[in-house]
Amino acid sequence: MTFRLAAIAALIAFLFGLTVATFSELRVFLPALLRGATVTIEISIMSALLFWAMSFIAGIGRLNPIAPIRWASTVYIEVFRGTSLLVILFWFFFVLPSFGVVLTPTQAAVLGLGLNFGAYGAEVVRGAVTAVPSGQKEASAALNIPDWKCMLRIVIPQAIPVAIPGLSNLTIEMIKATALVSAVTLVDITFASVQQNQIHYRTLDIFLVALIIYYCFSQLIRFGGAILEARTTRHLARGQ
Repeated sequence: MTFRLAAIAALIAFLFGLTVATFSELRVFLPALLRGATVTIEISIMSALLFWAMSFIAGIGRLNPIAPIRWASTVYIEVFRGTSLLVILFWFFFVLPSFGVVLTPTQAAVLGLGLNFGAYGAEVVRGAVTAVPSGQKEASAALNIPDWKCMLRIVIPQAIPVAIPGLSNLTIEMIKATALVSAVTLVDITFASVQQNQIHYRTLDIFLVALIIYYCFSQLIRFGGAILEARTTRHLARGQ
């Protein structure tokens, strides 16, 4: 029912956008927005892969009994969580060349977004892991199961369903944060919308279409996260 209502709302919003924008004007600026959407999708997918990987690496690393690993994870989380994403993008694209490290706009955007949101996701994963009852870890120790195997086969499978809602929300936020990649010369949806508005002066039409595109992206992530959460929870219930 929730999926149906959201789909109906998205359809109504899209039809309203088509009503406001005449077909001729839509045909003029829509291709540029779709090209920007392609850039946004490309950056979002690559950044999400890095963001999810860093979330689990740093989140589990912060709970590691080995001090250097725990300290390195903590430093990464605090540095990237405590600094501005825009400043991080500037550092990767404009500052690192001063040290001989030259990144393409895409590389700078993916690293900036992935590492920044990975720091937030690491805290989500850490909270999910600590939510697993400690009695299961004690039982594993009593059965002489190594710590790494306990974490990999017992703790993480139970932590994933808990972490999925938080990681899904962060993924949606990351998609919306791709609007900042224009700072490193990438033409995403937002920057394409600004360009087309300066050319055609159709502010309402252009930004309404951009809003709908972002909304559709967000709903895809939300529904995908809900489906993944339901499947992992069902799989976990069968295992128990």
